Parts: sequence; structure tokens; C-alpha cells
Amino acid sequence: MHCWKTINVKKQYGFDRIFMLSSLFVVAVFTFFYMMFKISNDIKLSDDRFLMFLGSFALIYPLHKLLHFLPIMTYRDRLRWSVKKQMGFLPVLSLRIKEPIPKARFLFALLSPFIFINGVLISGAFAFPEFGHYFAMLLAYHCGLCLIDLLYIKNLLKSPKKALIEETDTGYEILVPPTYV
Repeated sequence: MHCWKTINVKKQYGFDRIFMLSSLFVVAVFTFFYMMFKISNDIKLSDDRFLMFLGSFALIYPLHKLLHFLPIMTYRDRLRWSVKKQMGFLPVLSLRIKEPIPKARFLFALLSPFIFINGVLISGAFAFPEFGHYFAMLLAYHCGLCLIDLLYIKNLLKSPKKALIEETDTGYEILVPPTYV
């Protein structure tokens, strides 16, 4: 196997730029979804269940990480979990791939939280329109979490179909058989 390309979005964009892009993405998603929701539903909003909203807000990040893990669960012997502190106090779960896995499976692992959680949040907003503002905030927050995954997907889509993905200290390496080089 040869390394076709190494991708490190955090190094390429930098923490500050990713944070800014993520924040802008959160505001854009909230604004767009909430406006579309209010146009299609003329229901009085309720502030009941605020504690449930806070609990859901706290659970989105671990659920997001779990949904990254489920598609590659069969490769669990090739994975390593760790917890790091961001900004000195925020625990960040990290899932590292020690050995190469197929590109298609890796892409599905990156996309699965975006598809499933956002699908549930959008459905919930229309099933319980009186809490649509809560669902809009949760959707925007989750889309902000997904931004880095979407940046990796954007880079990985340009790689060969039969590539394997491996994570190293320098980023994700896209490995291809010698016939692709």
C-alpha cells in the first residue's frame, strides 16, 4: 500500500477557523430551519419540557460519537478510544483508527450521525410542533458538531474508490494499492 494523500482538516484550517465556520454554520442552520418551520407551522410554541431539552442537548455529543462507532464496530479491535480536555475543561471523546479500514465504511461512519440524528430532530420538530424551537436549536448544535466530519468527507470523496483509511499522528492517510499510484 502507498499513501495517496494525508488529510488533516484541523491542521489545514486551524482550530479558530473551524470554530468560526462551525459557529456560522450553527447560526445559518438555525435561522433557515426555524424560518421554514415557522412558515409551515403556525402553532404557539411551548417552553415546557426545558429540562428534557437540556438533557437532550447534553446527550447529542455522546450519541454522535456512538453513531460514528456503530458502522465500524466490526473493526473494534482496530480502534482506540480516549478522552481529551479541550479548552481546559470540556471532555472530548476521541476515536482513533489504528489499522486501515475501507473508504466506503469510513465515509458511512462519518455520515451516520449527520443522517440519523438530524433525521430524528427534523421529524421531531414536525411531530411535536409546539417544541419546534427546541428541535431547531438541537439541529443547529448538531450540525455544528458535524462540520468537521463534512470537511473530511469533502476531502475523502476525491480519493480512489478502493482506498483504505488509516489514522496517524499527522492525520488520516488514504492508502491505495500500487496499481492506483
